[in-house]
Amino acid sequence: MKGLILAGGSGTRLRPLTHTGPKPLRPRANTPNILYCLEDIRDAGVTVIGIILGNNMPKKVRELLGDGSDFGVKITYIVQGEPRGIAHAVGCAREFMGDEPFVVYLGDNILTGGIKFMVDEFLVSDDEAMVALCQVSNPQQFGIAELDDDGHIISLVEKPKEPRSDLAMIGIYLLRSSVFPVIDRLKPSWRNELEITDAIDTLRQEVGNVTAKQVRGWWKDTGKPSDILAANRLVLDDMKPDVLGTIEDGARIEGRVSIGKGTIVRDGAVICGPAIVGRDCDIGPTYIGPYTSIGNGCRLAGGELGSSIIMDGCHIECDQNIVDSLIGGNTTILSENDRKPRGIRLVVGENCSVGL
Repeated sequence: MKGLILAGGSGTRLRPLTHTGPKPLRPRANTPNILYCLEDIRDAGVTVIGIILGNNMPKKVRELLGDGSDFGVKITYIVQGEPRGIAHAVGCAREFMGDEPFVVYLGDNILTGGIKFMVDEFLVSDDEAMVALCQVSNPQQFGIAELDDDGHIISLVEKPKEPRSDLAMIGIYLLRSSVFPVIDRLKPSWRNELEITDAIDTLRQEVGNVTAKQVRGWWKDTGKPSDILAANRLVLDDMKPDVLGTIEDGARIEGRVSIGKGTIVRDGAVICGPAIVGRDCDIGPTYIGPYTSIGNGCRLAGGELGSSIIMDGCHIECDQNIVDSLIGGNTTILSENDRKPRGIRLVVGENCSVGL
């Protein structure tokens, strides 16, 4: 079996963060999201993986993953170019897949429980497709599957106004080569994309044996800044504490906190977990609240920071209370006056300077 990770989308809902790289590279608990996807596929026993690249700085994906040997897999890069839908991306991998079954994994997905149980069952079945599902409270915003009593899909509808179930397709699909002729015949949707929902539904109608499995843990869609922050909180909830840096006398660490090598937490600093601080950071007198991720090489002093993601190389020195924020790498945020609002929410791209 082979794997396919989609990392070619434009990520328009995450701008400005995706102006400087693909959405799957945005971190959760200091780890690029695409690595969670790769590890899920690898841990299911699939080690030959294709990566779909788009036009949004694909070299950054190549720089992170290389040939895959650092992660125990073998990677082949497949260029999609302009994003034209998930089914189009799958079709681009036809030559790479050959006649082998394969698993498709959207690069901005994150879940617990893994996919090994799905892969194991699919490989011994006569199913032409298996779709991963998760119960959601807002089914109108997802592709929704309706199942019979045996777990077979009887209908697939993209963002239905009146959904017949609350089971959302989460962007993980197990497929066989029978899907490629179906993709060849697809017509673009109103979004001018080839929809994977249409491909699987056509496969169901023409061939049959299309089943579904619900994930065994939590799953989070990460298409918007609020989704990324929510996913970061879920990952931090599962994190084990690991303090490798230097904690000065007078600094306080509370709860489950991970601190990387070379980081100094100075006198007067307070870090409340769950939280993670990367390598080679300088954490001056400041308060870092729960559910906060701070990348490598950051300098922080003053104010308060909570429920936020601070990417690598940031310098934040201000008297403000920054909450529920996404701060792109190598950004500087400094105070320019003495005004202290109750809280500031920011979404800032990379390489920016902000005065508060």
